[in-house]
Amino acid sequence: MAWKIWIWVPVLYAVFSAWYFNWQGPLGVDEVTKLMLDFDKLEGSKHTDAATFRKFLEEDDGGEFVMLNLVQLHAGEIAHPLTGEAMSASDLIGEYFGPFAVSLFKRGGHPVFQAKTIGGNIDSWNADHNVGFGTTAMMRYKSRRDIAELVLDPAFADAHIYKLAAIDRTISYPTHIMMSTALQPPIAVLVGLLLLASLVQNLSFLIRT
Repeated sequence: MAWKIWIWVPVLYAVFSAWYFNWQGPLGVDEVTKLMLDFDKLEGSKHTDAATFRKFLEEDDGGEFVMLNLVQLHAGEIAHPLTGEAMSASDLIGEYFGPFAVSLFKRGGHPVFQAKTIGGNIDSWNADHNVGFGTTAMMRYKSRRDIAELVLDPAFADAHIYKLAAIDRTISYPTHIMMSTALQPPIAVLVGLLLLASLVQNLSFLIRT
């Protein structure tokens, strides 16, 4: 009866799909209006252009996107915003990223990659005021609804002060991946489940023989 292990493949993949993909469709007009009303009340919303954010929500296609973040942390030690303890910006940003990562993961999001800058601009033109950044990071969101709810989540908002204290300057904007050689989670999870089921079935045959 080892074949019964294969029943779990579609079951587990269905659970993964329910978490990973957006099944609610694009944002509606009323949803955008309500979200923006709540957004305008946020104390930390001054760093986000409301018109740009509204336009992004209004143009929701219901699909996933990847937020690209260019980040430059403060050099040297800085004061912890609550305790006043001197610490590095990289340690302080960890107190922001922890709650953020948990909230993002609950909504089907996850980091795509993070890279450290190791040199100056090799190619640059018509960008005289382009300043450098020490880190590039990309985060996957399953929908625009999720980023709006994440921004408005009170549990996550409490950690925002660490981000403001640790980061010297930053630029963030949404992107749509057109090409990637990385194995995407929907394929990776399916392949992993198939391999695991095959392994369990083969082991059961070996044990019985």
